[in-house]
Amino acid sequence: MAQRVNDTGVKWGWQERVLEVFSAKAARRRYADRISSNQLRRAYDGASKGRLKDGWRTSATSADAEIAAAGSLLRDRMRDLVRNNPLAAQAVQVLVNNMVGDGIRPRAKTGDPEADKKINDLFEKWSKGADAHGHTDFYGLQALAVREMIEGGDLFGMKRPRKAVKDLPIRLQVELFEADHLDDSRQDYRNDDTRIDQGIEYDRNGRRAAYWMFPDHPGGNTSAFRRKFESVRIPADRVAHLFERQRVQSRGVPWGVPAMTAMRDLDDWRLAEMVRKKTEACLVAVVLSHDPTDPGVNVEPGVYDSEGQLQEKFSPGMIANANGKDIKFNSPAHTGGIREWNVVQGQAIAAGWRVPYALVSSDFSQANFSSNRAGLNEFRRMVTEIQWHVIIPMFCQRIWDWFCEAAWTAGLIPSASIPVEWAPPKFESVNPWQDAQTDLLETRAGFSSLAQQIGKRGWDMRTVLEEYSETNEIVDGLGLVLDSDPRKVTRQGMFQSEPQDGSTDTEGDGPPDPKSNPED
Repeated sequence: MAQRVNDTGVKWGWQERVLEVFSAKAARRRYADRISSNQLRRAYDGASKGRLKDGWRTSATSADAEIAAAGSLLRDRMRDLVRNNPLAAQAVQVLVNNMVGDGIRPRAKTGDPEADKKINDLFEKWSKGADAHGHTDFYGLQALAVREMIEGGDLFGMKRPRKAVKDLPIRLQVELFEADHLDDSRQDYRNDDTRIDQGIEYDRNGRRAAYWMFPDHPGGNTSAFRRKFESVRIPADRVAHLFERQRVQSRGVPWGVPAMTAMRDLDDWRLAEMVRKKTEACLVAVVLSHDPTDPGVNVEPGVYDSEGQLQEKFSPGMIANANGKDIKFNSPAHTGGIREWNVVQGQAIAAGWRVPYALVSSDFSQANFSSNRAGLNEFRRMVTEIQWHVIIPMFCQRIWDWFCEAAWTAGLIPSASIPVEWAPPKFESVNPWQDAQTDLLETRAGFSSLAQQIGKRGWDMRTVLEEYSETNEIVDGLGLVLDSDPRKVTRQGMFQSEPQDGSTDTEGDGPPDPKSNPED
């Protein structure tokens, strides 16, 4: 007998089948009691089953299984949207601008100022030729890598040893590969507990051992006779795989996937609305007749030109002749609420991209200072989390390690492992004056150090102070007094008074001496 299943998910069990032979009423009563008990055990409404949840289709598959089935199509559709949808293109650009900007910069932290300066200068010199294709520098590679991660879900940076030259003795460059280069069709589960899943090879401990990649892009226009269709094995220590992990997964998906359907539907709606308006604008008027004796009334219904030819297409400004004497002018219908509808859809799309609506749509008419600042604060927290948990450890740190190894091999630095501190670009302030005052108060109160305040602006404290010292020497040598020099000018623009006792404290600074007599 086929097993019955109610829409609540409770099966018609063998007890009910046996009981039904003797008493169908008793079997139904027992089954109803089981359904009631099952509903009482469900503490979450989202886990309940019934008529209202019939259209909710779910699966218990892993993240890798979902990506293996849909990853390629998601990438293709997202790239099409970024090419043709203005909201998608703007969302990608906003994310890249905030996550990378002018670059996430490394600073060596060996503890030796002279060694740090030498390593930093060497890295800056190498970074100008870091791109294996010769188009940009290390910071340009960062921007392109993050863009590919957002648009395609994955980005692979490959270590490319190069021949040393006189100007750049470090034998290293970095080449970027899109997600399509990974041979995700390669699967292999071996007896020694190693495996290949979606083109990624894992060792016995589950760590990545290699990537199987196509040398040429599978969708490129290279001649079929010259293209290499066989994937090759690339050791994992030569690859930097950049993607965001939202579950325990091996690959990433495009960022705009939650907003993909909304963007497509909004494009279709706009196109349909535009076609409707154009169609209404094509037909200006129709000539009709109400006289049954008019010979034109008995003519087959249709639209004819002045020569009596049937017209099957409309053109702008057309007056249709229906063989009559009366003229009815067309009045295009007014469509209200278009802006409101676009705003609501745009807000849903912005939420899917994790970007404030005002930044995606460039519509700041609905944002005041407080709401704009609150939205930017939350957006910047998300950006900071991606910078420190995804971009820096997965991409920037890997390339720094490659650089240190190559520089140490060339005999330019004392170690192949150099500690590094990363400085993401600072966020532009919504209210620079208030933020500067806050930073000043935090530093004076001891809540943060000068190094921290300079570091969060993307600069190195030692470099800034050295430049400041050099500037003061030049200014003092020329006998100039600048309004920005706190050694000689107060915040109010007045000259600092010279202390009478030869001390270094200026008059009026610091608390009064508690032993002194206020009347003296």
